[in-house]
Amino acid sequence: MKLNSLTDTHFHLNSEDDIEEIIKRARDNNVENLILSCCDLKNIEELLEIINRYPNIYLTIGLHPDEIDSFNDTTITYFEKLIKSNQKIIGIGEIGLDYYHNKDNKKEQIKLFKEQLDLAKKLDMPVIIHSREATNDTINILKEYKLKTTIHCFTGSLEIAKMYIKEGYLLGIGGVSTFKNTNLKETLKYIPLENIVLETDSPYLSPEPFRGVKNEPKNISIICENLANIKGISLEEVIKITTNNVVNQYKRLG
Repeated sequence: MKLNSLTDTHFHLNSEDDIEEIIKRARDNNVENLILSCCDLKNIEELLEIINRYPNIYLTIGLHPDEIDSFNDTTITYFEKLIKSNQKIIGIGEIGLDYYHNKDNKKEQIKLFKEQLDLAKKLDMPVIIHSREATNDTINILKEYKLKTTIHCFTGSLEIAKMYIKEGYLLGIGGVSTFKNTNLKETLKYIPLENIVLETDSPYLSPEPFRGVKNEPKNISIICENLANIKGISLEEVIKITTNNVVNQYKRLG
């Protein structure tokens, strides 16, 4: 992977998206590699076809806590088979805990989370973590596994950031870092670049000045420039270090 180009480490696709146009616009903005996130079972075959067709697109798979009702006894076996059969599946995620949307099924969420972490440990795969209003449970569970870990869509306090960084985790930084009313800008001043990867979470969370417009991977360039400005360093340094973080995190990444 070129260390002078950007990577979107987390984006989603809808069936109506024109993937070739998305790739073109990304490359026009120096975003070379794209990591798709599949966190349900509905679109996985379509996404597998896409990563097999385009050499610069990779995939992570897992069940989001909101998808708990689709989990059954065959899910983990199915994921294991897919991962073993396709080197372009480079991580397990997004998985995790979400107590914001549903606090009544914490026990079931934790079971699903741990079963997917067990698979990651078995296959020596990095994990991408969704954690909302569940920081303590998330960290306490992850400590048991000692996996390469990215905290997706990090928007927390400096105190929480330090808890994650102490464990060696990467923080996924996206469009929220550009919002005018966010405290994340101040937090980012104190987070080492070595603990940051860039993500869009497309089609959600478009950065300023495109809030309210559908997000896509090309906007990584805006997030990167914003981070350079926050830290008072060159764009080239942000690109080099964050891209190197991606390379070190994902051993299957070409």
